[in-house]
Amino acid sequence: LHSRFTVSIMSGACSPLALLLCGCYAVALGAHTRERGVVEDGDEEQYVAAVYEHHLISSPNPLALTSRKQALELMNQNLDIYEQQVMTAAQKGVQIIVFPEDGIHGFNFTRASIYPFLDFMPSPPLVRWNPCLEPHRFNDTEVLQHLSCMAIQGGMFLVANLGTKQPCHSSDPGCPRDGRYQFNTNVVFSSNGTLLDHYRKYNLYFEAAFDTPPQVDHIIFDTPFAGKFGVFTCFDILFFRPAIELLRDPEVKHVVFPAAWMNQLPLLAAIQIQSAFARAFGVNLLAANIHQPSLGMTGSGIHTPLKSIWHHDTENFTGHLIIARVAKNPQGLGTENATEEMDPSHSRFLKLLAGDPYCEKDSQEVHCDGAPRWNMNAPPVFHAEMMYDNFTLVPVWDKEGYLRVCANGLCCHLLYQRPTVSEELYALGVFDGLHTVHGTYYVQVCALVKCGGLGFETCGQEITEATGLFEFHLWGNFSTSYIFPLFLTSGMTLEAPDQLGWENDHYFLRKSGLSSGLVTAALYGRLYERD
Repeated sequence: LHSRFTVSIMSGACSPLALLLCGCYAVALGAHTRERGVVEDGDEEQYVAAVYEHHLISSPNPLALTSRKQALELMNQNLDIYEQQVMTAAQKGVQIIVFPEDGIHGFNFTRASIYPFLDFMPSPPLVRWNPCLEPHRFNDTEVLQHLSCMAIQGGMFLVANLGTKQPCHSSDPGCPRDGRYQFNTNVVFSSNGTLLDHYRKYNLYFEAAFDTPPQVDHIIFDTPFAGKFGVFTCFDILFFRPAIELLRDPEVKHVVFPAAWMNQLPLLAAIQIQSAFARAFGVNLLAANIHQPSLGMTGSGIHTPLKSIWHHDTENFTGHLIIARVAKNPQGLGTENATEEMDPSHSRFLKLLAGDPYCEKDSQEVHCDGAPRWNMNAPPVFHAEMMYDNFTLVPVWDKEGYLRVCANGLCCHLLYQRPTVSEELYALGVFDGLHTVHGTYYVQVCALVKCGGLGFETCGQEITEATGLFEFHLWGNFSTSYIFPLFLTSGMTLEAPDQLGWENDHYFLRKSGLSSGLVTAALYGRLYERD
């Protein structure tokens, strides 16, 4: 089930649908696949991974009460497609495959209506169990059995998401009134079909059918081909627990990430946050998103700190399998492997950072080694809503210049040059505060974005096409070390920064030679302790 799109390689978020959608859904446009094998430079040690973006066969009425038999009939239609993908992947030597959140049962259920779709979940690793070879050991485990048999059939590790149930006693203070817990669960099977472990989603996104687990699951599983993998689900990627806590283990070099993510531009499209996470934390991320174009849900990828293969398609209603070779030990992008430090623009950036009085004057005029006096008249500061937050912005009007804009304690800076000035409005924006719509979390953001039109009020709108080319340094005095570098160009294309990192207590992103028009370049900082 492959999409028919041109292929190439590059060298969260969750927004509501009347708050009915039960996965993590952060509305994007266009249709693109970028694909070719991913090879990490200088690292011959690789494994073969796959992620499947599944076009869900969903219940016609998820609110209706149904029988277990009817629920299984529906789920088996999705599982049969999974099985086809496993067999295709096996022919390509895949060693691990990841399927999306909600891909088996769907979403928009109530607590009662989802119940027939739930499998009973024993407690691995306390209970060593192979559902395919021991099908009668536990009742209501047909989905687990099917997945276990797939793993055996394909001879690969398999990660999938399903709904599970666990009875509880009234003496348990957290036990729901109906006497059971219901969890949004990722399961991990080894290549011999053994259920290795399960992860229960902790940061639920308006999921009335599911319970938040009493404690956070920190699930790390070991593989013979690539060592340790961490696992979490969708909205979890924006929170400290478990996503960041997992990565405190230096041996965790890989993360599997089932998601049901609705794209929200300009900052939180699925492939944007996936790629940024891999870069920010120096890990490989195997991200499988659900494919529901009518809901703006698409965008999967295999992301390393340096490169990505991704699929983004809002036009076709078919699933898509991505297969790539991935380095066992991912190499990160840092400040040390940049081009020569004395590149003129980088030299100018370093002088601005150092507060050279000959380089910065009134924060808007740049002299730097006799460079022209840019932006002698400071552009107007304005406000616009972006991602439901009130950003402070300045327009980027000129062919070259230096801009600064501040809010609360965060100041964002842009040093830029443009080969030509396009008939488009760009703006540099800053936000430092608590995001409160569809989730509550504290962010610090510096963003260079293309606006939806030529009016200031259009800055922050969702757009996917742009022609403006830039060479730039973007930086800010962030008060967190957790910063996601978001980078998106025209046609939902990911670009790799030339350089990222800290310099003189400022975090910066540097890029020259864009391959297509800039949609978003942003530094998205998370202050977890202020949530």
